[in-house]
Amino acid sequence: MKTIAVMGLGKFGFYIAKNLSRQDYQVIAVDNNEQRVEEISEHLDDAYILDSTNKSALEEAGIVNLDTVIVSIGENIEASILTVMALKDLGNNNIIAKAITTTHGEILTKIGVNKVIHPEKIAGRMLVNSLVENINVEKIDLSNSMRILKLKLSAKWYQQSLSKLMSINPAIKLISYKTNSIWTTDIDPSYKVNNNDTFAFLGDSKSIEEFYNKII
Repeated sequence: MKTIAVMGLGKFGFYIAKNLSRQDYQVIAVDNNEQRVEEISEHLDDAYILDSTNKSALEEAGIVNLDTVIVSIGENIEASILTVMALKDLGNNNIIAKAITTTHGEILTKIGVNKVIHPEKIAGRMLVNSLVENINVEKIDLSNSMRILKLKLSAKWYQQSLSKLMSINPAIKLISYKTNSIWTTDIDPSYKVNNNDTFAFLGDSKSIEEFYNKII
């Protein structure tokens, strides 16, 4: 399992950490705010309260020689720059960092950041899609209780009918599916699943999780 670290758990960083953890990635989340770390701990196992500019602390947390690290520190530009420098010293390869200003972004690039993100231009969901290759599963919270599950089914479902899939849990509704790059909401229960199809299901959060665990 590939490990990605997220430095800073403001709204942007929290969203990124939470959604990457849903893509079967091991996520290490870091912030110096205890409440933020407690909140993200509900979604992933490795969350630490520490100073991300402290190289020794990062090393103890296992943020060494990782393929990807995302620096999502808020208004503290100095902390952002020092964090990137510490990450570089620890051999982390692909560093992606949020910039507050154009000048901040230029500095980050000069000290070795591979990709600079301006959050006012790029939404968190677009970043997740650009980081994770071949996303096959996406869970979208519509509210505290309702969720959409969008995914490509595994090979065991190929040539199985939609009626069989829909019978697994009556509480889950198949709202649309994409085949040959075209989405349709006209559900044909006799339609048989192909390997490139994508499906969107709607249900309450608990039912969606139970359904997902049954079909993977």
